[in-house]
Amino acid sequence: MTAEEDTMTDAAETPVLHLIFMGVSGSGKSTAALAVQKQLGWEFAEGDDFHPPENVAKMSAGRPLTDEDRWGWLESLAAWTKERDDAGIPTLMSCSALRRSYRDVLRRGGAGTFFVHMVGDKGLLLQRMSTREHFMPPTLLESQIDTLEPLQPDEPGMEIDVSNPPDRIARMVLARLDLG
Repeated sequence: MTAEEDTMTDAAETPVLHLIFMGVSGSGKSTAALAVQKQLGWEFAEGDDFHPPENVAKMSAGRPLTDEDRWGWLESLAAWTKERDDAGIPTLMSCSALRRSYRDVLRRGGAGTFFVHMVGDKGLLLQRMSTREHFMPPTLLESQIDTLEPLQPDEPGMEIDVSNPPDRIARMVLARLDLG
């Protein structure tokens, strides 16, 4: 095998990376993902933009989503990632991805899916939620915390404390994935 063929084989075996910034509302998923995007220039998807109007209306009214409400939304996010994975395009996404079963759906988008779980103090999360314009009211934080299933050891990912500034979070993610 020539050196060129060997390089081509390595590239074919290395999955395209898809970073999903996950966590409860107010954890800074989008802010952290955009800080990484600033460094890498990868395409970014705001998970909230994929919610159907019924989901947004339900959350705006202070009612938590059910699993049934989330399946179509998660499938659309996985399809978005799969399109880019098939084209060899790495991506960044913000998505709560609260349950392992939700993350299983998202992983269908590409073998190189890696989760960045944004974790933090409930008081800080509530403070952030109360000072931003968003359809998710702070009253729903508790239901998200109750639904959250942390990453398991067999799930590719990492945890990051949300109290870190976005630029530091970006450096930590890039260092962990050897992208910097």
